Amino acid sequence: MKLQHGQAVALMVLCAALWSTAGVVTRHLEAARSFEVTFWRSFFTVLSLLVILPIWQGREIFRRLPWRSGYFWLSGLCWSIMFTAFMVALTLTAVANVLITMAVGPFVTALFTRVVLGHRLPARTWGAIVVAGLGIGWMYGQQFSLGAPNLLLGSLVALCVPLAAATQWTLVQKSHAEGLDLDLVPSVLLGAAISCVLTLPLAWPLQAGAQDIGLLAGLGLFQLAIPCALSVVCARVLKAPEVSLLALLEIVFGILLAWLGANEVPQNSVLTGGALVLGALVANEWLGWRNKRV
Repeated sequence: MKLQHGQAVALMVLCAALWSTAGVVTRHLEAARSFEVTFWRSFFTVLSLLVILPIWQGREIFRRLPWRSGYFWLSGLCWSIMFTAFMVALTLTAVANVLITMAVGPFVTALFTRVVLGHRLPARTWGAIVVAGLGIGWMYGQQFSLGAPNLLLGSLVALCVPLAAATQWTLVQKSHAEGLDLDLVPSVLLGAAISCVLTLPLAWPLQAGAQDIGLLAGLGLFQLAIPCALSVVCARVLKAPEVSLLALLEIVFGILLAWLGANEVPQNSVLTGGALVLGALVANEWLGWRNKRV
């Protein structure tokens, strides 16, 4: 799958929208909690990818897996950390708090790619990161001052997600920069499998009913398997900080869905900060599109 820049941007927006459904769905679970939520979601991600990958890339996909590549295993480990930490954080604190903490991703990604790959980012992207950072700082500062429950613990767990994501996007681009023809889409499957193995003992005994399992099956397919696989394809076209910046849309979408679907009403500071984040994203992409036309 070869994408143009504009197509990759649009596809990343779709990925962010799909990722953002986790918070609102989690709030409608009846019995599943913490590590059990993570286990079932990862389990259904594995099942989904076992069907999707052969249809997408042919039945030989599993014979072509780069088992000897360190990039493949590191990428899978990063996905497993993201899958596990995100859902555990959602069970500890509010959706908005988790998403706000995750939004440090562009800063971490920009730092990683600058050190590891030597990437020089355009001024517009740095400007977007700064503006988005101000919005995030405002949201987080206000939430902390209000004494949100489990804010510190939930934030520390959530912080694992942007750290792993920044490493993941950097690995994808570093492997291509070195001329390695590696397909890291299956690493999403590896990450989900690792997450299953690690969380099952912690989730036992399983308590989820039919409704919970149905909701988590939907998350495994539509919130993880499909968008995570597509985001790896986008990362081949977009620079890693740009991927991370577009992924920030998950914050806006996620807070809005939690508000409308689970009655988690965000503070005014969250709405103001979210507007800054969204404005930074739109400005960055519009300036890039205009520069290309000129």
